[in-house]
Amino acid sequence: MDTASAPPLPALSPSRASDFLQCPLLYRFRVIDRLPEKPSPAALRGTLVHAVLERLFELPAETRTPRTARSLVEPQWERLRSSRAEAAELFGEAGGEAEREWLEGAYPLVERYFEMEQPHRLEPRDRELRMDVTLESGLRLRGYVDRLDVAPTGQIRVVDYKTGKSPRPRFEDKAKFQIFFYGVMLWRELGEVPTRLQLMYLGDGGVRWYEPTEEELRAAEAEIAGIWEEIERTARSGRWLPRRSKLCDWCDHQAICPEFGGTPPPLPDPKPRP
Repeated sequence: MDTASAPPLPALSPSRASDFLQCPLLYRFRVIDRLPEKPSPAALRGTLVHAVLERLFELPAETRTPRTARSLVEPQWERLRSSRAEAAELFGEAGGEAEREWLEGAYPLVERYFEMEQPHRLEPRDRELRMDVTLESGLRLRGYVDRLDVAPTGQIRVVDYKTGKSPRPRFEDKAKFQIFFYGVMLWRELGEVPTRLQLMYLGDGGVRWYEPTEEELRAAEAEIAGIWEEIERTARSGRWLPRRSKLCDWCDHQAICPEFGGTPPPLPDPKPRP
């Protein structure tokens, strides 16, 4: 497949970069074919907890208590359920036993946050900050930063909430790549190296943080650029090869994956590049 007939590719986000590193065929299914996937209870719970913590910081500082946070869970769930089709698909009729049991799993995550920080002492600069940054190379990066804190002295902290448990050291690379991805975007957008990149694991209260240097961000930017170049080479060739791993057990596309005896659908007709 030559460059002219390769499908147009969107901007790169941390999630899609991780998809490609995990399995180029998964990236194709999600980005080019846009195949539907079953909603994940764990991912949906993560979305709910993020929504609760975002709403918490809209309230006056003195009201940011565990009790208040608990009271936000059900209203935020109702908002998600009414606005996102996958939420309704996951549980069917509202108020059922499966839904209640799932919802109960969000409360410990919200409460654990208060063991990790004192939100009444924080006034974030931004929450759920959508970023769209174009690098000098022309590569566009996109992503959502959970929270951006800026101290009166100008120090910048990037905070990313994780609703799972903190990984063992040898499994940290994926989350570290993601938080450094955000660090690169902020550095290029603001012209200043963030003071701290922080991961907060609400599943067990673990915290991982990094104080990046400009050299480290340059290295991360080069790594991101290298991933994009490989994605573009793959798009030109049209050979989106599967990469089998333990993560295949959670993939919705086994039926059309060559690793499991399936056949991917034909690539969509490429559209003209703008």
